Amino acid sequence: MIRSIIILLFALFIPLKANSQELRVAVAANAQFVTQALKKVFEEETGIKTTLIISSSGKLTAQIKQGAPFDVFLSADMKYPETLYKDGLTANKPEVYAYGKLVIWTLGKTDVSKGLDVLQSPGISKIAIANPQTAPYGVAAVEAVKKAGLYANVKPELVYGESISQVNQYLLSGAAEIALTAKSVVLSPAMKNRGKWVEVDNNLYEPIAQGVVVTKTAQKTEAQKFYRFLFSKKAQNIFKEYGYLIK
Repeated sequence: MIRSIIILLFALFIPLKANSQELRVAVAANAQFVTQALKKVFEEETGIKTTLIISSSGKLTAQIKQGAPFDVFLSADMKYPETLYKDGLTANKPEVYAYGKLVIWTLGKTDVSKGLDVLQSPGISKIAIANPQTAPYGVAAVEAVKKAGLYANVKPELVYGESISQVNQYLLSGAAEIALTAKSVVLSPAMKNRGKWVEVDNNLYEPIAQGVVVTKTAQKTEAQKFYRFLFSKKAQNIFKEYGYLIK
């Protein structure tokens, strides 16, 4: 009888321990590819299974406010993590993990070397950008186009994706001829040899400071390990490989 109870307790203990080792990381869509690379290294080093949930920063913030069981949140800006911090939903103040860059990307023959002026080229009828209501890269894209004095002319051609992922899909599917997307996307192994791209002039938009927080409900040990890993030399070098600026 005692032996049966011990075996039962042991069987119950194993899955509980395994579940406690699983980490759920909410990731802004621009960082989808770089976090896949980070996840691989982190899992190899720690043995902690990590699940990535990819969406726009705005959507992920709303889900966290509604009680979504995320442990760590990598946003595309500082505004959304700051909002969660002020609402008492994080275990730490937001910290910048990297600075993102905006690029002009096309799969066609359009010459993108002239920068944002390419948006007015003949044959360009659809320009994909992220929705500025939910995606910080959309905010940066609108800001850049306005500062370049092109917004009024190209506004009718703009099509909005709810996240950078959808922006990329618009371009890849042919629904748009040009996309304003994240540099990390065009440098990813999946996309780096597809089409042509050029960086948007840094002077046309505010630096995209991307923040990270550990949520209040996180599995603290695993979450803190991942958080510290993001600021390690190894992780910072991976960010650089994907075009992020580290200060």
